[in-house]
Amino acid sequence: MSVMHVNSVIIRNSTLFSLLKHVKVLKPCSNVLKSLGRTRHISNTNSLNKIITIDNDDDFMLKVMNSDNPVIVNFHAEWCEPCHILTPKMKELIEPNNNVDLAIVDVESHAELVHTFEVKAVPAVIAVRNGLVVDKFVGLVDANMIENLISKLDKKKQT
Repeated sequence: MSVMHVNSVIIRNSTLFSLLKHVKVLKPCSNVLKSLGRTRHISNTNSLNKIITIDNDDDFMLKVMNSDNPVIVNFHAEWCEPCHILTPKMKELIEPNNNVDLAIVDVESHAELVHTFEVKAVPAVIAVRNGLVVDKFVGLVDANMIENLISKLDKKKQT
C-alpha cells in the first residue's frame, strides 16, 4: 500500500489519488468518494510517518542513526518472498507504538549499507538506538519475536 503526502494530508490509496488529480472541477471530497462507491479514510496523523524510506546513505545517517526514536531497520529485496511476509507484519506491529520507527532498506539499491551492516541474507533486521545496533535477526520470524523487539526498544527509550 503506497502512502502519499499531498498538502499535509496523507492519502493511503494511490488509485484514489490518481482519480482525484484528473478531476478538473473538484467536487467536495465526500461526493467524489461516494461516486466511487466506497469510503476511504484520509488521515493527517503522524503515525504513518513512522515508516522511514531510505533514499541514500546520508538519508540513513540522518533518519536512522541520528534519530531520537529507536529504529528497526528492515533490509529487504523485492524478489524475496519472506520479505513480502515480514515487512507488512512489521508495519502492522510498529504502527501503534509511538516510540519506535521502522526504516525499510532495499538491498538492491543500497549496497554500501548492506556491506556496512554485514547483511548476508534477507530479510535481515537490525535495531538501532542512539546510533548503535542493539539487536538483530535474520529470516522470517513470528510476530511474538517482533513484538518483543519493539517492546525491548520502547522500554530502553523510557529508561
